[in-house]
Amino acid sequence: MANIISEKYRQKFHLEPPEGWLNDPNGLCYFNDEYHVFFQYSPKRADGHSDRGWGHYHGKNLFDMTFDKAVMMPDIPEDSHGVYSGSAVVKDHSLHIFYTGNVKLAGDYNYITEGREANVIHVTSKDASSMGKKEILLRNKDYPAFCSCHVRDPKVWRNGDVWNMVLGARTIDDKGCVLFYESQDLVNWKYRDMVTKENYGYMWECPDYFEFNGKGFLSVCPQGLEAYDTKFQNLFQSGYFTAEKNKLGEFTEWDMGFDFYAPQTFVDPMGRRILIGWMGMDTPEYKNATTELGWQHCLTIPREIGLGKDGKLVQKPLKEFNNLRKLGKTIHESERMKVTLPFELEGKITEDFSLNFNKKFVFSYDKSSKLFEMKFHDRDYGCGRTTRKAPLENPEKIRMIVDMSSIEIYINNGETVLSTRFYPDEESVFLEIEGFEGNMYQL
Repeated sequence: MANIISEKYRQKFHLEPPEGWLNDPNGLCYFNDEYHVFFQYSPKRADGHSDRGWGHYHGKNLFDMTFDKAVMMPDIPEDSHGVYSGSAVVKDHSLHIFYTGNVKLAGDYNYITEGREANVIHVTSKDASSMGKKEILLRNKDYPAFCSCHVRDPKVWRNGDVWNMVLGARTIDDKGCVLFYESQDLVNWKYRDMVTKENYGYMWECPDYFEFNGKGFLSVCPQGLEAYDTKFQNLFQSGYFTAEKNKLGEFTEWDMGFDFYAPQTFVDPMGRRILIGWMGMDTPEYKNATTELGWQHCLTIPREIGLGKDGKLVQKPLKEFNNLRKLGKTIHESERMKVTLPFELEGKITEDFSLNFNKKFVFSYDKSSKLFEMKFHDRDYGCGRTTRKAPLENPEKIRMIVDMSSIEIYINNGETVLSTRFYPDEESVFLEIEGFEGNMYQL
């Protein structure tokens, strides 16, 4: 019985650790004819309160991946308190990994302007599993004088003959910003510029810069934003600015649900920009039922990023996900049925749309307020999650992907996305649908 219970919430197609704690996706890349997904990993404890390094998944596609091991853990003075987040690029048949080595000095420090070291560290690998010697590239003294001790999460990419790096940072006067560096050889890095925006928090984590059709986007995770009823509803936020040179435009959240943070993107051999996020949030407000079973958190479904008609970005599950579909059923307007997990819904919605799981979780659209609402009516079902809202003027299409303990909802072809964990009593749900026309698939 214990083994059955312990596996009840095991995901079928979301990457999660076999044991221990998972958070930020790291080093996303295609190398040696395989996809590689690294992630922040504390293998010893599911609460994350143990040494943190990088775990590793790899596979020929992103929906059939094999867990490797903890490929990096703290083992030098410059990363003694954590092999923190970073990225990877391919050069000369080797994988080049960049990460933040976290150090907290012993003593009476505030660990913001003193007592912390944030080192950019470089490692190479021929197989993405065994790692070479750790090389220190940047230390606190190499960052601009306006920076606090919080500088982290190097994201590296190539632009022509120049290598670029962005780092998230907190200034000494508590403003979030992104630092830009350049290199010719991936070893010697020169500071180039910084960007920031007023009233957008005290720290920006997990930066990522990319372009579509010559239009720039800067993805960041701001900490310290004021929460509102329909935006910035989580402890920390994830989103992107439009970026033109060093000027930042509008900020748009990647995901309006409970569980999303620290996304990273990469370009695969088919030219697709793919985003994967951490389907979690390190918050005291809500928890996860798997923690006492020995593991916690997962990553989102890999999402292809594209440019929408209005110039904003849209997200959709990779087309390979459709290969997971099995039995199908057509739904016209309303349906009541028991559905075995996992499953998917895809179709059109009307203004009186609602979807109810066991009368414990409801996702609905209110035409008067023009708001989608994700609401848990049972505290155990959501492990403390309550309500999230997302404004949208003209909802038409919806796609909902339900795994054993997670829900991802894509509205209007990914114009708006909401993600959450949930913990049903059984490996099935009683589903009540109103205002929906489309198909349901077993997965």
